[in-house]
Amino acid sequence: MSYFEQFMKANQAYVELHGNLHLPIKPKMRVAIVTCMDSRLHVAQALGLALGDAHILRNAGGRVTEDMIRSLVISQQQMGTREIVILHHTDCGAQTFTNHEFVAHLQQELGVDVQHQDFLPFTDVEESVREDMRLLKESPLIPEDVEISGAVYDVDTGKMSAVYCEEAF
Repeated sequence: MSYFEQFMKANQAYVELHGNLHLPIKPKMRVAIVTCMDSRLHVAQALGLALGDAHILRNAGGRVTEDMIRSLVISQQQMGTREIVILHHTDCGAQTFTNHEFVAHLQQELGVDVQHQDFLPFTDVEESVREDMRLLKESPLIPEDVEISGAVYDVDTGKMSAVYCEEAF
């Protein structure tokens, strides 16, 4: 049985628990969380979120990219969110490579030249949170009154630690 077939079977049980909730399209808590795609990070459980509470936006490294800002703008302007949380984590895969190494790997393995692509690796997880918080604060697409916070999730303990920027937002 493939994983997809297992997922379809598991979904049958989930549907019975889910019922007909008819949740509103707008997140109840008016918050968007930018985080990593890492399978060790179950954001809803870690933050005590229920269905319909928040937008959870994920990508490799949990980095703020043009597409992440696009999603945040839609989240705010169409869905009413007024707070953003940047949530990175320890032992992230984005800490295991450099752009130069990864570009060379892709050239060798796939024959594709992506030397101008930034895959957004980092070495310091707290500094990556600060960088992303600054990017959001500096974006003309994110209103000044939107609250921006950051934290690091420890994949070994589940504990979150707040990250603060030196600059006053």
